[in-house]
Amino acid sequence: MPRLVSALLFAGCIAAISGESTATRFDVATVRKNKTKACSGRWDFRTEHGTVTAENAPLLRIISRAYGLTDDRISGPSWLDSECYDIHAKAGPGTPESELMPMLVALLQERLHMVARHEEDQRPFLRLVVDAGGTKLRNYGEAAPATPMNTDRRVVFMARHMPDLCERLGKVTGRPVVDKTGLTGDYMIVLSYLPLGLNGSEDGGSDIVTAVREQLGLRLEQQRGLVDIVKVLGIDKLPTRN
Repeated sequence: MPRLVSALLFAGCIAAISGESTATRFDVATVRKNKTKACSGRWDFRTEHGTVTAENAPLLRIISRAYGLTDDRISGPSWLDSECYDIHAKAGPGTPESELMPMLVALLQERLHMVARHEEDQRPFLRLVVDAGGTKLRNYGEAAPATPMNTDRRVVFMARHMPDLCERLGKVTGRPVVDKTGLTGDYMIVLSYLPLGLNGSEDGGSDIVTAVREQLGLRLEQQRGLVDIVKVLGIDKLPTRN
């Protein structure tokens, strides 16, 4: 028994050094470069019923979703945001949803030979948490809230998952937004706010903070500290054959 334990530990060390994931593999998976649409066009990334699907999705977005981070916390080759891919991967019956993203990391390592590592970087950021009064989010599939009109130069955007929401909020505020809500479901997220500098306040961006609290029941908190980032050290453009 001690020899078996030692062998397993040694195998785990080798996998960690080589950058290979020990996550469970998908039963069926295809990874293809998207050649039918412009990479700047509409893209989709979703997980449901043990399946991960990406359509015309920039590789940067796929990697950030796989690691549960926003795009600005992924660094690597400049082309990551200009090359788009289609992925359809189905896990075996009974696979927990929490394992799908580690499995996606393993798939990228296998098909695109991705080598990446976690690092920490000191920077200002915003924490997204649930407000004291509780979340006002509606589950995806429920009756959607009335979509605000684009009047008075207000901006309206929609999102479905917390990573998508953090991505949009980060672009509006100019800071990384770290999800600390603990919310992992699919939601009907509709947010209306005044763009930077149009709300008459010195801050200029305070309206987005108010909008997040009043419309979503969430709160943005200013922080400074170590932020988890992922550095992509190497990755292929062309996937291996499916």
